[in-house]
Parts: sequence; C-alpha cells; structure tokens
Amino acid sequence: MTFRAVDDSTPGAKWEALFNELWPAYRHWFLSEGVERRPTYRQCRDRIKQFLPALLPLYEQLCERAGGGDLPARFLSLYRPPAYISGCSQAAWSDDDPLLVRNYDYAPALCDGVIMKTEWGGRKVICMSDCMWGCLDGLNDSGLSVSLTFGGRRVVGDGFGIPLVLRHLLQSCSTANEAAAEIVKVPVHMAYNVTMLDAGGTYKTAFLAPDRAPVVKSVAIATNHQGRVEWHDHARATATIEREQYLKFRLDDRKMTSQRLIEAFSRPPLYTNAYRTGFGTLYTAIYRPAKGEAEYRWPGGRWVFSFDRFHEGARHVTFAPS
Repeated sequence: MTFRAVDDSTPGAKWEALFNELWPAYRHWFLSEGVERRPTYRQCRDRIKQFLPALLPLYEQLCERAGGGDLPARFLSLYRPPAYISGCSQAAWSDDDPLLVRNYDYAPALCDGVIMKTEWGGRKVICMSDCMWGCLDGLNDSGLSVSLTFGGRRVVGDGFGIPLVLRHLLQSCSTANEAAAEIVKVPVHMAYNVTMLDAGGTYKTAFLAPDRAPVVKSVAIATNHQGRVEWHDHARATATIEREQYLKFRLDDRKMTSQRLIEAFSRPPLYTNAYRTGFGTLYTAIYRPAKGEAEYRWPGGRWVFSFDRFHEGARHVTFAPS
C-alpha cells in the first residue's frame, strides 16, 4: 500500500481532493447496514453541538467542502457509524525522552495511509488520518500525543467513532491530564483504549465503552482488552494477553531504554504479519511530544516529520502475509 504525507493548513483544495478520492469507498462502508441504520443529519449535528462543540465550526466547514450533501455530512459526523474492529499495541515511555509508540494492526485495503499536518482552528496537528478528518494516532504543537487500540468487546452503542474523539483531544488539549478530563465527556460507539502522553512525561490510559462509565488510569500500555478478556475468540486471534505481558516485562526491565522499546515493536508478538485476517501491522508510529516529532516505521524504512519539517510525498510499502 502507499502512504502519503499531506500538508493542509486549512481545509481547502487538498482536503477536498482527498474527500473526492476516498468518498466512494467510505460511502459503501457507511451504507453497508442500510441508510436507515444511520442517524439523520439533524441528529448528527445536534450530537456534535452537544458533545464536541469546539469542533462544530470545523465540521460545518468540511461539510461545505464535501459538497454540502446530506449523506457526506452524516458520515463526517462519525456519530454512530458502522462497527469496525482493529488490533494494535501501544506504550508510553516517560523517562528522559518521553515517547508514545504503537503498532497499528489492520487490513491494508482499509487503511487511508494519509499522514496529515493540519493547522485547523489555529492548533498544529500531525496525525495518521482516518475517516477523512479523524486521527488513529498523532500529536499537537502543545505537547500532547495520543493513540488508540480496540478494546476487544463486541458491544456497539450510542456514541462517536473514536478517530473523531482523538481529533478533538488534539485540537483542544495540551496535557495528558487535560485530555483525560475531556475524553470522559464524549460517548463512544465501541470499546476503545486511548493512551495520552504529554511533553512532561505524564501519561494516562482511558478505557472507554458505550455501555459503562469510562475509566482512566495511570497505565502506560494497552492492547486489545479492558482488564479481563471478554471476547475470547478475538483475544486468541490477536494474542492480546501475550502482547500485554510482553510490554509489561519490557517496561519493568531496568535496562530498558527508549530505543530498545521502539525496536521491540518490530518483533513478534507485537509485530504481526497476519494481513489475511486483518490484523497485520501496517506501521509503527513513534511520537516525541517534547520535540514535536512524529516518526513512522516499516521494515526497512522510516519517515520522520516535525511541525517545522514536514515534506509532502509518498512511500510504497509491501506487506508479506504469513
């Protein structure tokens, strides 16, 4: 698959071209359960106004850029979208060089592969984009980095797709404590774990679900369960317990360094080539919030960006399935 870097300071012609390119595939996914299963435009806008009011002007601007139609506006709200499942592992390192490192495990055909630098609303953000304006992981120029893993539960309910929640945190928060206080206010439609790390080395992980109250802990790692395993088939398929234990051992090792932790993400059990089942590692993201630096790695290659050094381009990556 091809990864692209796009610098779009304001939602303009570049974002519009991206929307037009990706919309046919997203439209198919959005309507996969029938249009009657999706909320109306009025419901979508009202929920953004209620839970994500700071994003409302940007949401309306993007709707206009997308042509002003009803269906794109409902999709862009990410309010009660169709369900989707991924894997992923992540860990926060808080010593002399604070960093958030994570593997994104998903199906290559379903990943946008777009690294975006934006300055929407006056806040600079670099992130791996999803659903046109959401974020799978990223950092902002105030020293906050965030990333997500699927929470390993079947429950689907009333709330937002998690990529839009991460966009909200990066647009509005500067520290992990601020982000932790904010994320519990926003309902999510599926179970997700969000790890937040700031430039001072403070980290938090929020365990979110639509059917129970959010829990925020000073936990540095997350894989694909929330405390105990509830979806055993998924847990076995993704080795979530094994990956969690592997990360715990690494962080408890007194000889561990930030570089050794990063390298651990390029090896099993964290790195996986299960692409045929949709859980292959598509990239490793390393965010250094104190330096304002984002790095993306693949076997044999890496791409490094900062807010002052962001060059548009493309990288083609070939994945070898197991």
